[in-house]
Amino acid sequence: MPRPARTSRPPAQSPAGRRRRHWSRRPNPLAGLGSVIWLVIVIVPIYAMISASLTHQDQALGNNALKPPARPTLDNYNTVLHNGFGHFLANTAIVAAAVVVIVLVLCVPLAHVAVRTRSRWSTAAFRLFLLGVAIPAQAVVVPLYLMIAKLDLYDSLLAIILPTAAFAMPVSVLILTGTLRDISEELYEAMALDGASATRMLFQLVIPLAKGGIGTVVIYSALQAWNGFLFPLIFTQSDGPRVLTLGLFTYVSQFGVNIPALLASVVLSGMPIFAVYLVARRALVGGLMGVGGK
Repeated sequence: MPRPARTSRPPAQSPAGRRRRHWSRRPNPLAGLGSVIWLVIVIVPIYAMISASLTHQDQALGNNALKPPARPTLDNYNTVLHNGFGHFLANTAIVAAAVVVIVLVLCVPLAHVAVRTRSRWSTAAFRLFLLGVAIPAQAVVVPLYLMIAKLDLYDSLLAIILPTAAFAMPVSVLILTGTLRDISEELYEAMALDGASATRMLFQLVIPLAKGGIGTVVIYSALQAWNGFLFPLIFTQSDGPRVLTLGLFTYVSQFGVNIPALLASVVLSGMPIFAVYLVARRALVGGLMGVGGK
């Protein structure tokens, strides 16, 4: 007669394991209180900004910032949309997309070479490249202005794109090298045994496993380009290459400031980058924690 199959019992958990499991399920009131405080700190200014953008201009300074508007209006958004906001938004989107493309095309191979090459020269070059993290843009704005003028790029979108991408690259390389170092050496050896070239390893192994770090770099470089103010202010002067950060000056004059319209433009300009964050937030968290979310 066939013997009945033995049912496997789960291994008994040690008392220490049960204590750790019980400890992990205990509520943490301090963490909850801190989260609530941080949420209030973030939500209250956003609420005040949106509320003020729905207020009439003659009531912008007389009402309480936390009090909802008595007669909400969308006239401020209508004013923003009919005063060149689409042109400013298109220029900013072009600058952000170009900066992201330049950073990814240059930084991914640079980080790959820095991780895979063990020579003294590559290490020295990598450390020298990272010195860009310690150089503020304000310290080199005059030499950059002279270079932009000599290259005949002044008052163009390229005058904003190139310096912004250059200053985003050191941090991007640092993020990508930390991500690529988590890729197992056995995976490289397995592809090398299959006869894969360095280019094939880059596109079939490195890039798929570095999606978290790449997502982090995309968001970081896009934010640098989207919120950039110094380079557009110094390297442009006409309305043609004007971006959103300079377009806000449209509502500032020598006689006053249209506060509701200004805040409405801030709300509209922040929505695209917020949408990008919602789409790529998992990749951002994965890039900050390492490959695979470790």
